[in-house]
Amino acid sequence: MPEYDSRALWEKLILDGFQAGLSWITILKKRENFREAFAGFDPNIVAGWGEEEIERLLQNPGIIRHRGKIGATITNARVWQSIEQEQGFDRYLWGFVGGSPIQNSWRTLDEVPAFMELSTQVSKDLKKRGFKFCGPTIVYAFMQAVGMINDHLVTCPRHEGVKKLVR
Repeated sequence: MPEYDSRALWEKLILDGFQAGLSWITILKKRENFREAFAGFDPNIVAGWGEEEIERLLQNPGIIRHRGKIGATITNARVWQSIEQEQGFDRYLWGFVGGSPIQNSWRTLDEVPAFMELSTQVSKDLKKRGFKFCGPTIVYAFMQAVGMINDHLVTCPRHEGVKKLVR
């Protein structure tokens, strides 16, 4: 489903980063714990955190306790602030697809790629700006999750519905 809220986009990108190397269901089961632990995924709050908050989060069994991913979340909040102030995180991301979701027409799951040239481009730009845990595969999954890419199979009832949600 297309998502255009800057804060919600940041939350989803962070959760996709935490998912790296794990099953998505693991993240979904812990999503509310993540929201509580990361101040409702308010990047303006998280950006001010430091080592004390990292240590607190490393003790929280309700989330993925990975020092690198937790530290990256704080760094990514600071980068989010910069992009948000510069042009809006939503406009920045949606600019990669011209403001409208890419409409794919896959017939089987075997056709759906793990990443594409565009997700590699977005990943490189995010990294250049300082983001972490945002490789091409993570970014592709994120772009699918936020509706920047409609990868619902053509046989899926959601394919046409999502196609009609284009702004």
